[in-house]
Order: sequence, then C-alpha cells, then structure tokens
Amino acid sequence: MSELLPLMTYCFVMSSTPGPNNVMLTTSGANFGYRGALPQILGINIGVALQTLVCCLGLGRLFASAPLLQDGLRIAGALYLIVLAWKLSGAGGIVSSGAAPRPASFWQGLMFQAVNPKSWVKAVTIASVFMPAGLGPLQGGLVAALLGSVIGFPCSSSWALFGVAIRRWLDDPRKRRVFNLSMGGTLLVLAIKFLA
Repeated sequence: MSELLPLMTYCFVMSSTPGPNNVMLTTSGANFGYRGALPQILGINIGVALQTLVCCLGLGRLFASAPLLQDGLRIAGALYLIVLAWKLSGAGGIVSSGAAPRPASFWQGLMFQAVNPKSWVKAVTIASVFMPAGLGPLQGGLVAALLGSVIGFPCSSSWALFGVAIRRWLDDPRKRRVFNLSMGGTLLVLAIKFLA
C-alpha cells in the first residue's frame, strides 16, 4: 500500500484542484443540483479511468515521443474550452420552464476527456511516473485507473456539491449571471493557459 501512496496522492491533487471538469461540475451543481450533475460526474470519472488505462497501455509513450501530437491535443482542448466558456457564460442557469437548459450527460462528461488537457496530463504522468511497480502494463493500468476513480469520484462530487451549496445565493438572476460569467471566464483563463 505504501508503494501506491505517491499515485494516490497525485490522483487526489489532480482530481481536487481547479480544472475544466471541476469548473463545469460546480456550474452543473449550482444550476441543476447534485442529481443533475451525477451523470456528468460518472462520465468524467469513467472517461479519466479509460484514458489512464489507454495511456498505461502505451499511448502515453506515443505522446511523450511525438510532441506535435501533444501540441495538437492541447490546442484542440483549449479551443474546446473556449467554446465551453462561451456557452457557460451565456447559460440561463436555474430555470424551471420547459425550455430549461439541461445538465451535461454521462456521455458528454466521458467524451470531454478526449480534449481535456488536464486529464491528458494526469493520464500521461501516471503512465510515465506513477505506474505500480512489478505489474505489467495492463495490471498496472487497471490498478491506476481504479485508484484514480475511487479517489476522483468524491473529489468531483465535492465540486458539484459546492455548486449546490451556493445555489440559493444564485436565485437572484444577477448573481446567477455573475456566477456563470465568472465560471466561463475561469474556463477561458484555463484555455489561454493551455495555449501559452
């Protein structure tokens, strides 16, 4: 177990610090509640687990040896974050009409990992630095993916629950607008950071 402590610590830090997934989960929690954010949470965690497993099976080495692939992925991810920032900043938020916006789905959470630069950094780093010793790529990848999910789920949930906790404050449309603009602005800053 002590051999897995560095991997577990890394997974906790990467899962609990601000990033595109957590910004979107806070917004989903605030706008749709925890139940509305739960499919996205599950999609994110399964997507990150699959990404980790694929990197442990060899994709991580490909990215490490081909910096142009990493650059292309980083640019695609940053551009997608800009689109998400635009959508988020214009989100109507907590509305009860039939035309209300919908929370992100399980599949959207899962598929977003394909262009999420922070998730790729996490997966490639796990594959290249934190693989459990004495295990083959498949076994080590499964252990890393499982640990990442077990640690990531409560971290993701805490960001959505933070959104739920500030939901009452967001009943005021002006405050909700400021919140959505600030979350969109945060994603924009992350996109710019990934492009720098």
